[in-house]
Amino acid sequence: MPFLCRLKLPVPLAVVSLLIALVSSEIAEGRLTGAGTDDEQIAIYRLAPAEKGGRAVELVYVVEVPIDIFWKFKTDFDGDFLHTNRYIASNRLVHQVNDTVVTETRYAGSPNVAFRWQTTLYPSVHGLGYVLLNPTDCGQKFNYGFIKLEAVAGGTRVTHTSYFDFFGAALWAGLPGPIGMEAFLQYTARWERETILRLLPRYRPDSP
Repeated sequence: MPFLCRLKLPVPLAVVSLLIALVSSEIAEGRLTGAGTDDEQIAIYRLAPAEKGGRAVELVYVVEVPIDIFWKFKTDFDGDFLHTNRYIASNRLVHQVNDTVVTETRYAGSPNVAFRWQTTLYPSVHGLGYVLLNPTDCGQKFNYGFIKLEAVAGGTRVTHTSYFDFFGAALWAGLPGPIGMEAFLQYTARWERETILRLLPRYRPDSP
């Protein structure tokens, strides 16, 4: 599921300006420091932005379940488990036509704004591409990305690449601490790991 949404940060303008200056050296391409230990197998990378600007990031992590099972989890767009993610206030499946899915998500940081996502599934390569259909309504310029699953020893490697732009994106991308992007991405990876293990019986091949 898409995960990069606009977060409202209650930071005074003067502090914002100072923080942008302080983190400007941290938003170059490359691996973020402190993005997870080797044991956790979580890595976060800064990427070159899209031609139209904004920010780009890649989150890579390993989930200890087979790829076919995790694919079922990642493509369960109407799953009740989504509400256990502390950043998601609500989620609903709008419609699905073949491999094109539209969902509507409200995030805890902006519960009155409905983010309408269109996701295209590529089952043969275990891939998903997504785009935010109503960026203006959500205070964004654009938000889209790609998710690729790969079978590896011991489970599934997830590579989630996201391109986004909104007011405050540069600040959020470099902000340290619990309200910054790095902490958000680490939480996302850990939440998926814990949730799929908890719901494993639901997605086993012999499940209905």
